[in-house]
Parts: sequence; structure tokens; C-alpha cells
Amino acid sequence: MTTFLRDEKGAVTVDWVVLTALVIALWAIVFQMMSTSAQDLSDKTASYMSEMVS
Repeated sequence: MTTFLRDEKGAVTVDWVVLTALVIALWAIVFQMMSTSAQDLSDKTASYMSEMVS
């Protein structure tokens, strides 16, 4: 049992899985923020242009 507990071969895999999950979560958060900002800018631009035509 002590040999099993001291063996660290699987620890590297766990580290990579956690690191990859964090990177994907961070990417998703940034993508959501940029998407919302782009939509707001698009709406404001459309509103401004429609006011100029009227």
C-alpha cells in the first residue's frame, strides 16, 4: 500500500488535466465577455446609423 501511495506517475496526468480544464474555462469566459461586448458595439452602431438616416 505504501508503494502505491508514493508512486507519482499518475500525478502528472492529473496536473495536465486540471491545467487544460482551467485554460478551457478561461477561454470560455473571455469568449463570452468579448461576444457580449461585440454585440453591444454592434447594437450601438446600428442605432447611431439609423438615427443618421432618419
